[in-house]
Amino acid sequence: MIVPSIDLMDGEAVQLVEGREPALNAGDPRPIADRFALAGPVAVIDLDAAMGNGSNEAVIRDLVRRAPCRVGGGIRTVDRARQWLDAGAEQVILGTAATPDVLRQLPRERVIAALDARDGEIMVEGWKTPTGRRLNDQIEQLRPYVGGFLITFIEREGRLGGIDLDAIRPLVEQAGDAHVTVAGGVTTPEDIAALDSLGADGQVGMALYTNRLNLADAITAPMTGDRSDGLWPTVVADEHGVALGMCYSNAESVRKAVETQRGVYWSRSRGLWEKGATSGAGQELVRIDLDCDRDCLRFTVRQNDPGFCHEGTRTCWGEAAGIGALCRTIARRCVDPPAGSYTARLLNEPDLLAAKLREEADELARAADPSSVVHEAADVLYFTMTAMAKAGVRLEDVERELDHRAGRITRRPGHAKVALPDEESSTP
Repeated sequence: MIVPSIDLMDGEAVQLVEGREPALNAGDPRPIADRFALAGPVAVIDLDAAMGNGSNEAVIRDLVRRAPCRVGGGIRTVDRARQWLDAGAEQVILGTAATPDVLRQLPRERVIAALDARDGEIMVEGWKTPTGRRLNDQIEQLRPYVGGFLITFIEREGRLGGIDLDAIRPLVEQAGDAHVTVAGGVTTPEDIAALDSLGADGQVGMALYTNRLNLADAITAPMTGDRSDGLWPTVVADEHGVALGMCYSNAESVRKAVETQRGVYWSRSRGLWEKGATSGAGQELVRIDLDCDRDCLRFTVRQNDPGFCHEGTRTCWGEAAGIGALCRTIARRCVDPPAGSYTARLLNEPDLLAAKLREEADELARAADPSSVVHEAADVLYFTMTAMAKAGVRLEDVERELDHRAGRITRRPGHAKVALPDEESSTP
């Protein structure tokens, strides 16, 4: 798979040749991260911090809220690594600090060791200083402590010269269950496909920024299939993972989908088509995933009303139900409140909404038997979602926040902020 890379200097996305020579400045990294996130995790490297010339912390804290990120550059202590994991980084990338003493204090699956090598020799201090240590020796030493390796072939970095599979293959085998990502020279879809066949990823910067490598082609490079028409079955799901239906894709339709960041597919009868272009039930493309066998795609989308199915339902299996459906209903009522609806009243009377939130939360806290807990929890969820809709907050935003909290490794004690009145009154 491809791992798009954003290197940061002075708050902007840049690309250097061999880590020294400025090659281009791509400007604000935020829209770049939004686009790159279609492919999955994005590698975000703070070059200023790595070189001891400051920090891009504020920008990176914004990026980890916008896209799944692997964060690296200037992370030299256990505390700093933990701070980034707590801030929302999916993984942290450690360079010279990637020693057994440091790594054993961090969750293995959340850490990537960056090994920068020129002609097989580990280089440090911005790729300037040779260490005399061999790349394969470092992999052997660190393998028990990391979930992955980022191996940069310095002599190929930024030069668009392709990869050396003969050099990469034994390194992937040696890394074992630690996943290998290769940087330096990854230029073509064939490079991505070849790495994927070895069980490795390709981290790409320069080739994407210069349009030498098309992002859509890189995403689909590992795809295979046995259909005579060459189409890929494509499961379409909403941002909560609920399947909406199935379509077909090919290289042309995926290119258009990535270019427009919309739900674009290939019709076996009509050819290229954008969902909702005429009906209004369009889709915002969030992410494209490949299945384990590389013969099926999943498009994660934000689906507009009335839904995905041509029969006017949310899914091709009928209307959706549950929390997602309730959230969408309340959000619609927030825009166009039905006359006399209780939701409309709550939206127009903030004091009432606040009172109901407190009331229902207290009743849930007091509920004891399962049926009462179910009833009171449903009430709390309804009023919570009404408060969310009033503020323009999507369920997806809350889910993302919960995912970020689940990824924190520094745990707070969770004590109550204030004593509840009944607790005070019942104290002997």
